[in-house]
Amino acid sequence: MPKILVVDDELEICSFLKSFFEERQYDVITATSGEEALEKIAIEKPQVLLLDIKMPGKDGLAVLREVKKKYPRIKVIMVTAVETSDKIEEAIKLGADNYITKPLSLEYLEMDVKEK
Repeated sequence: MPKILVVDDELEICSFLKSFFEERQYDVITATSGEEALEKIAIEKPQVLLLDIKMPGKDGLAVLREVKKKYPRIKVIMVTAVETSDKIEEAIKLGADNYITKPLSLEYLEMDVKEK
């Protein structure tokens, strides 16, 4: 099972996704900011990143840009409540593997994570 890093400034979402994937035997770590995510990526080496777009400080697009430069093999799935096509298009151009809008379909999200 791939190691997953969940990045969201909402603690409830981090906890919810961590519980969901741990019940399915995934190794899950969380971060509540872009800066924390980049630190944990360097240490933990996750294979999958579930990344919120809209966060204070370093947002998801800035994190995505850095991750794809330094760690191009990490699968990045953008998780967002923002459905504006310009943000989604920018994420895809920057190398996001997929995006999922909130509220989440957990079955779809798990299928996407498994398609490493």
